[in-house]
Amino acid sequence: MPLEVLQRAAFDMTNWHDADGKPSGMGVMEMSHRGKAFGSIVQHAQACLRRLLAIPEAFHILFMQGGGQAQNALVPMNLCGPAPGRPAVDFVITGSWSQKSWQEAAKYSQPHIAASAQASEFHHIPELASWQLSPGARYVHICSNETIHGVEFHTLPDLRALGSDAPLVVDFSSHVASRPVDWSRVGLAFAGAQKNLGPAGLTLVVVRDDLLGTALEICPSAFNLQNIAASDSLFNTPPTYGIYMAGLVFDWLEQQGGMDAIEARNIEKATLLYQAIDGSDLYFNPVEPACRSRMNVPFFLRNPALESAFLQGAEQAGLLQLKGHKSVGGLRASLYNAMPLAGVQALVAFMRSFERTRA
Repeated sequence: MPLEVLQRAAFDMTNWHDADGKPSGMGVMEMSHRGKAFGSIVQHAQACLRRLLAIPEAFHILFMQGGGQAQNALVPMNLCGPAPGRPAVDFVITGSWSQKSWQEAAKYSQPHIAASAQASEFHHIPELASWQLSPGARYVHICSNETIHGVEFHTLPDLRALGSDAPLVVDFSSHVASRPVDWSRVGLAFAGAQKNLGPAGLTLVVVRDDLLGTALEICPSAFNLQNIAASDSLFNTPPTYGIYMAGLVFDWLEQQGGMDAIEARNIEKATLLYQAIDGSDLYFNPVEPACRSRMNVPFFLRNPALESAFLQGAEQAGLLQLKGHKSVGGLRASLYNAMPLAGVQALVAFMRSFERTRA
């Protein structure tokens, strides 16, 4: 979280102030989600995010609960009805998170793997021309940034190039608001807030208007996107404090110069780290350069026996949470929006120092 956001939240903790600086006499966590004060917080967050990501008016901005994992069920529940039967849906498997989405969708649809990078241990993204889409598929799902394997779609696929009019569903949880989005290629996008938008507990869903009203009968009312859109995310009690915090993050992003400026900063941070890895005899990253993630940089030591010493030394230098995911091992640095360039510079300096002492 950006320091400025945490400081503003601390200022408002017991007495929230509106846009004009007028105190409300209560903190956000004390507010009724039906009240005027919280209504202004939701409206501000929606409007600010729409400006930031240039979201067209044909899309609804929904604030929900449950995280990205829940959306793996809620997306097919909302897009695979109302006709009986289990319609086909397509998945492009580029890592652990798209795999999880594919597995969950089997409960509500007939999921089909249109393309997979598993044979390369998820070190690349299959070429668009190789995708085998199902005729009449309800949607095509991708995870546009795989946190564990460090793979990112730097350009969203244009399914029209394959002759498909299926909507593209994008799990952009781990790089949402890190770069602009081409909404002309998207039908629905969802994101857990805890990477770039705010605290855990809030989920963002951006859905095109024509995709509402196609839910399965078993879809709970509180998770039916049509209901949530019709009520401005207030159909049931929303994650009020998470929405408030996300609104502060959106303000901060605008103050940084918006998506173009944020993307440029993220490119600078990622480039610095990848150059350090590629220029080293000790470290390596196995992902094809064209699809390396800017947010999540996994890397490995050519001598794995040094990992413990690396992590211990990094912690002593104030560099935390660098251990790789247990499913792949190694090391991983996450460079989310709030990570300053100075943090990456400190990591690179430590990496070079560690390598010199082990040469």
